[in-house]
Amino acid sequence: MTEREKIFVFGASGHAKVVIDMIEREGRREIAWICDDALDKHGKQLMGYEILGGREALLARRGDTVAGVVAIGDNRIRLDIAAWLADKGYRLAPVVHPAAAIGREVEIGDGTVVMAGCVINSGTRVGRHAIVNTGATVDHDCILGDGVHVGPGSQLCGHVTVGASSLVGAGTTIVPSVRVGANVVVGAGSTVLADVPDGARVGGSPCRPLGS
Repeated sequence: MTEREKIFVFGASGHAKVVIDMIEREGRREIAWICDDALDKHGKQLMGYEILGGREALLARRGDTVAGVVAIGDNRIRLDIAAWLADKGYRLAPVVHPAAAIGREVEIGDGTVVMAGCVINSGTRVGRHAIVNTGATVDHDCILGDGVHVGPGSQLCGHVTVGASSLVGAGTTIVPSVRVGANVVVGAGSTVLADVPDGARVGGSPCRPLGS
């Protein structure tokens, strides 16, 4: 029997529980340990796995050649930790639930997680350290930037672009060929009918700018 690759999970919250379950269900990799910077979690367990410690504890195991994934829902924190890990030479791996449907010629970046019930259709490119959350659908020829989070049950129609670090709230629909900029927050349950500029906060059906 071929030895399974070892992988660590950085993050010890509810989102991390889902990622742990995904790795177990994939069956191709073995979880070596869990890491989290929160001191009150160190030495405890999450779903039967030891929470080793934070970044310094991880560096103490630097000789162990394992891949990692950052399982933190907040886009900014996830990208910051991913950048730190990459700078330290760690390889960050994508995790795809076996109950996700991935079409032909789909690209999924390092560290990205694609959860159960998702559909990503042909020709779509998903950047690094993104989250395509439970039951979301991303149709053909979409482009999702690094650190994007597509919320549960959202629907992205064909040729949609979502810029880096943007959040698409749960249950949102984005119609074909719309471009959502970088660092955008789209509120849950929205219907996006037109392009959204960088840094905007929008919501509603139809979608409109929200107050700061």
